[in-house]
Amino acid sequence: MGPLSILNRFVSANAPLLFVLLWSTGYIGAKYGLPYAEPFTLLFLRFVLALLLLAPLVWWFRPAMAMSRRERGHLMVSGLLLHGAYLGGVFAAIKLGLSAGLTALIVGAQPLLASLAAPLLFGERPGPLHWLGIVLGSCGIYLILGGAPSVSYTLPALLAAVAALLGITAGTLYQKRFCTQHDLLAVTVHQYLPTAALFGIVALLFETREIDWTPPFVAALLWLVLALSLGAILLLTWLIKHGEASKVSSLFYLVPPVTAVEAWLLFGEPLGWFKIAGIALVALGVYLVIRRKNPMGAMG
Repeated sequence: MGPLSILNRFVSANAPLLFVLLWSTGYIGAKYGLPYAEPFTLLFLRFVLALLLLAPLVWWFRPAMAMSRRERGHLMVSGLLLHGAYLGGVFAAIKLGLSAGLTALIVGAQPLLASLAAPLLFGERPGPLHWLGIVLGSCGIYLILGGAPSVSYTLPALLAAVAALLGITAGTLYQKRFCTQHDLLAVTVHQYLPTAALFGIVALLFETREIDWTPPFVAALLWLVLALSLGAILLLTWLIKHGEASKVSSLFYLVPPVTAVEAWLLFGEPLGWFKIAGIALVALGVYLVIRRKNPMGAMG
């Protein structure tokens, strides 16, 4: 067995865990980077750099880029939802003063919304234990949120986080419905191009586009590009392609508790017993949802 086969099997077996660990750091990266640049300016830089790094990968692997205008349209819509609405909302919420942990908690309602919509869109029929897992996960999120009643926020910040929630939910379901038949690199490129254009237009119209190029900002930008825009997004695209929509969405329940621990370690955001109990409930809920043997097979 060659090195690539070993790597392929490792990533296939650990894709959900790797995705959660990488995805949760997006909120931390935003909190590190936003003191030095406005949100849409930072996002524009992130996606332009990601596209530049994707170019040699596309040249090397030569994925099938030919597709109909309708297929390109579906990819662009999914990208604007999955990246544009979601990331724009998250970065705006954190910039407006919402904590990284609370932002992650609000977006953490995504699995519940996706599970409610999946039976209608895909004919998925979750069993009783699946719904028990969803209920436990929701209770866990509530406990984590209830453990920090003194957190203050503004209405615009809250609305931005809700927009991110709706964007990631709609984007995940839309991509599962219309965009699973294409190569991962082809999907990513077609999603990033309109998203970069959107962020560039918003930054041009509403921001000063001033950047303080400090070492912390450069480090945060590189992490957002390499770990999130390349690593985590490619993993998410693969998971959506190979897994049931409701099961993939259940992984997002793990993001708030992981982010809460990271925010506690890095920024001193409080982590009391309510949050710890909530983390345990979330973990149990996700286990009940995805407890069956992984049917996804090997990556590819």
